[in-house]
Amino acid sequence: MHPFELHKATSAAQAASLLAGKDDGRFLAGGQSLIAAMKLRLNAPTDLVDLSGIADLKGIRSDGRTITVGAMTTHAEVAANADVKRSLPALATLANGIGDRQVRNVGTIGGSIANNDPAADYPAGVLGLGATINTNKRAIPADQFFRGLYDTALEAGELITSISFPIPQKAAYMKFKNPASRFAIVGVMVSKDANGARVAVTGGGAGVFRVADMEKALAANWSPDAIANVKVPASGLSSDLHASADYRAHLIGVMARRAVAAAG
Repeated sequence: MHPFELHKATSAAQAASLLAGKDDGRFLAGGQSLIAAMKLRLNAPTDLVDLSGIADLKGIRSDGRTITVGAMTTHAEVAANADVKRSLPALATLANGIGDRQVRNVGTIGGSIANNDPAADYPAGVLGLGATINTNKRAIPADQFFRGLYDTALEAGELITSISFPIPQKAAYMKFKNPASRFAIVGVMVSKDANGARVAVTGGGAGVFRVADMEKALAANWSPDAIANVKVPASGLSSDLHASADYRAHLIGVMARRAVAAAG
């Protein structure tokens, strides 16, 4: 690990101020991805701003229409929250399937989506539920946030403060997981609301993406049979030691149908 300077912040404004002007500064959330990369010398920030002391970035609020999750809320807290389990159980299921107990009790939702790992679960949840990412500067719709492999719409010094999830009529998340890491070989979030249907896929390629043909079919007929013949092309999907692009294309259809069935 390369040397770095650690700064502790007690407010979002202070965190942004501490990072300003640094050669290669990074915000530190749960550290489940960043610290591992630093140990392998794949990432070498000059400065880290620790967000763990910022109370305003933690917690979950519900107003009956929207559930807002603070960026520093852990996966375990999302999975166990009564409002989430009652109003948006698909999100609780997703959070409860991330990594192992240590990861779930340390990793945060804000850190996960800011990192935007192509096999992470939360990007599918955020995109598939049509959430809004709130930062210290603006509100970013999910469709505009994820830009590809480890790339997001966040600007230099921009800090995620919370994520707002509209409560859908129906939703479910299904994942075919790597048995060792529990990352998604393919994970699919489906949801339905008054505006139609959303289908978001993680683990399939270089980043999370929506499947428009499945969404159109489900908007007309919310049932697993409606998407049974919708095929996702293997071109553009990932091939690695865990699964070929063809197998991932097949899994997207299987996981999507299972998610629709689970949503009811």
